[in-house]
Amino acid sequence: MEELETIVITFDDGEETEFFVLEETKLMGKNYYLVAPAGDDDTDEIECFILKENIDERDKEYGMYEFVEDEKELAVLSPIFDELMEDSDMEVEF
Repeated sequence: MEELETIVITFDDGEETEFFVLEETKLMGKNYYLVAPAGDDDTDEIECFILKENIDERDKEYGMYEFVEDEKELAVLSPIFDELMEDSDMEVEF
């Protein structure tokens, strides 16, 4: 199996969580990533999240990411990531 790229998110409370990047896409000049928590690889159905890279807050080494929570934005992105994951044997749940 191909090794997946990871993104580490540091939350406001200092807790760090590692996410596997399952797919990525660019829409209207913004980078979006379909990610799953790194520890959730024991099941066929994986809870996934969509992250948006905030280019405006990017530093030299790392981009800043935020979870996509806007319903309209999710409605546009979900079918795109569904199609990208179509050939995968993983069943994703947003």
